[in-house]
Amino acid sequence: MTAYVESSALLKLYADEPETGAAFALIHEHETWTTGRHTLVEVRRNLVRMLANSDLVAARAAFDVDWRRMVVVELDRVVCDAAARLAETTGIRSLDALHLGAAEVAGAPDGLPLITFDRRLAQAGRSLGWTVFGAE
Repeated sequence: MTAYVESSALLKLYADEPETGAAFALIHEHETWTTGRHTLVEVRRNLVRMLANSDLVAARAAFDVDWRRMVVVELDRVVCDAAARLAETTGIRSLDALHLGAAEVAGAPDGLPLITFDRRLAQAGRSLGWTVFGAE
């Protein structure tokens, strides 16, 4: 089973946050994780913001292992065109629109679930009729 895993959900695997247990369970029930290329930037930036010293080193190492196993959707013209259209449709912010565009290309309209703990992104995905796990 495959899921599109957005950066707010992934961060919960590497830093103890509210809903870390729920994120771990949701993500690990899927064999294949798909995400957009920009997730690399979002997660690495936030790990540095949230952690320090040995905690940061360990989290970055764990993320690097997981990153190598993910199916990465490149932010090409097709994804960016979809993101622009979805941003216009849903009013979502730019980085979240890129997640929607990548998830759409990966198969969200056909049932690929989106895992996110970003409430605005979850709401936008649900407004499109997609399956969304994580944020209420």
